[in-house]
Order: sequence, then C-alpha cells, then structure tokens
Amino acid sequence: MSSHALFPIERRHGFGLPAALLLIVRASGASYASDGSLLFPPSSSADNVRRQESLARMSLSELSPPPSGLKLASSGADDAGIIAAADQAARHWVSPFKGKLTPGSEAHKQATLRMFLETFNPYKPTIIDWPKLSDEERDRLTSLPIWDIAVQTEGKARIRMASYAESLRDPAWREAIALNGWEEGRHKVVLSNLVQAYGIVLEPEPPYPPPKHTEWAYLVTGFSECIDSFFAFGLFAVAQRSGFFPPELVDTFEPVMQEECRHILLFANWLAAHRRNLPIWRRIWFEMQVAAVWVFLGWERIGLARGMDGDGKAAKAQDNNFTVTGTKAVSDVDVSVRELMELCLSENDRRFAGYDQRLRRPTTMPALTRLACRFIRKPKQKAAA
Repeated sequence: MSSHALFPIERRHGFGLPAALLLIVRASGASYASDGSLLFPPSSSADNVRRQESLARMSLSELSPPPSGLKLASSGADDAGIIAAADQAARHWVSPFKGKLTPGSEAHKQATLRMFLETFNPYKPTIIDWPKLSDEERDRLTSLPIWDIAVQTEGKARIRMASYAESLRDPAWREAIALNGWEEGRHKVVLSNLVQAYGIVLEPEPPYPPPKHTEWAYLVTGFSECIDSFFAFGLFAVAQRSGFFPPELVDTFEPVMQEECRHILLFANWLAAHRRNLPIWRRIWFEMQVAAVWVFLGWERIGLARGMDGDGKAAKAQDNNFTVTGTKAVSDVDVSVRELMELCLSENDRRFAGYDQRLRRPTTMPALTRLACRFIRKPKQKAAA
C-alpha cells in the first residue's frame, strides 16, 4: 500500500492571515468567467474610487443563513452600543458548570459547543464599512504576496469543514463544526468585497471538490490554522503598531482575527475529546494520521514542497511562509525574529484570555516558540542618536 493511500496528501498553502487581510473570494455581484472563476479587469484610480463607494457596506444578501438557528444582524443595525456588546460577548465566555472539564466528558463537550455557539457574533465581521485608501496605501495592500494562496486556502477550508461536519454522527459536534465552516464562508464573502473594492487582481480559482478523506482534510485544515493564526496574531499586532496600513483598515479586520481564535479553540477541544473517546486500536491509527499531518505541514513550510500545487503541478511562486517572513510587508519598522516570536506569544495569550481557562488551548506552536526563544538572543538596543 502506498503512503498516499495511508495518508492522502492534499496541499494546503499556509498564509496565516498576515495583518488579517487574507481569506477570500467569490461573492455574488462579481463578474465570472465561463468556468465560474472571478474576473477582475485592470482598473484606473477612478474605477477604484467608484468600486470602494459601491462596496462601502458589505451586502448581507451574499451570505446564506448561519446554521444552528442563529441569525445575522440586519444591515441597518448601527447601534454602537449593541455592536460593542456583541463584540465583547464574542471575546469572553465562561461555562456556568462548576467543576473540572475533562476532555471526552459530556460536560467538556457541552462547554466547548456552548462556547462556540454563544460567542457567535451576528454583527462583526458581517457589517463592514470599507475605508477609502490613498493610491500608496492601496499599492501596499495589493502588493502583499499572498492573495492567490489566501483565495485557495479559504476555498478549501470551507468545504473541508462542511464535509467533515456532514460525516459526523454526533449532532452536537456536527452543528458546531458546520458553523465553523459557515464562518469560513463568511470570511470569504468579507474578503471578496475587499478584493473588489481595492481592485486586487487574482488568478482564476481552481474547483473545490469535497475531500475524499474528510477526517484527514479536517486535521490538515485545523492544524494549519493553529500554526498560521499563532504567527498572524503577532503580525497583526505589528501592523497595528507600525501604522503602515491605515488604522481604519486594520481595525476592520480585528473581529476576523478574533474569530480565528475561536476556530482554533474549537479545534483544540474537539481534538482532545476525540482522542479520549476513541478505542485503543482506532486511537493508534488516529495518532499516526496526526503525526503524518505534522510531517506534511513541516515539509510544506520549510519550502520543500513549494514548487508543487495540490495536483502535483508547478505552482505560481508566492510566499507560503508569509506568516514568518512577512513583517516587512506589514510594517516599515525593523522587527527581529526574537521580537516577533515574543509578540506572537503575548498576543496568543491575550486573545485566548477571555475564554474559560478549563478549555484546552493549542499548545504546540507556543511551546516550540518558547523553546526557540531560549536559543535566540535578544537584539541589542540601538544607541540613542
């Protein structure tokens, strides 16, 4: 039996939401080619202004209703106090259950699922006012070397999560993971509007067929998001502090970043519960899959697989490791590797701090980063001029 039969490798480019401007595409109202891909013709500055004005408010008609009986806010919902309260509720949640939340227990499952459903934000990032950008600011945005990778990653993430949810017998986990997939679709709609608003030109999208091996595909997507989001939290903070992008644009994507935090919190707790409930013979097979996923993702991120796409064809050169190498693209200040690592750690802790401490957090990337920091010297302080 071949290794591909044991562990079906499906390429998933890593991009990690650098400055949270990376998830993407395909909304109604855009122009489509005969194969269903988006078309973005070259545009002038005047076209860009008109496009931004026409897409100043994201159209709710582009979103299907969320699952689980949840409802989106209406496009006229502009009460600042209500929106702020919903944003706060999406960032803070503690289970009313008193006691230990042991992975695999019914209490742990119910806490995890209630966390994910009750922190759903019906306002952000559904209702977005796109800021107008100067030509220089727009050029900075469009020059990021990640847009095609972002498009394909989000297209795969949505279908992989939806497919895995459909395969589950447990209705509670199925409901939560289906909502996760729906939120990935919401990210695509959000970014499709950004693409149109700022005239970003994309390559034609490939088709996104449902995966043949749903659990493998879900593991690849889940672990990838754990890696990418960890570095993205730090890069987003760099972008916020540097002022390299207009604050209005960066702030627009803050809710998207927090939503990614919720996603990987759900994945980490599903993983812990799933492991605990498997019989020993299935647990061994599952751990072999997990090990294979980490090998694949490590192979991908060190660049050994960068020359091929998911079909074994030569891929267009873009930066799969943008979350590690992208500080220059989101900031005009020097940030050392050690400083970025420490910032990723602090931002990771900050984003998870509002959720019940008894729920599991992703641990691999923080642990590896802390280990690496022990061997990387802090940069010398520059002498004052």
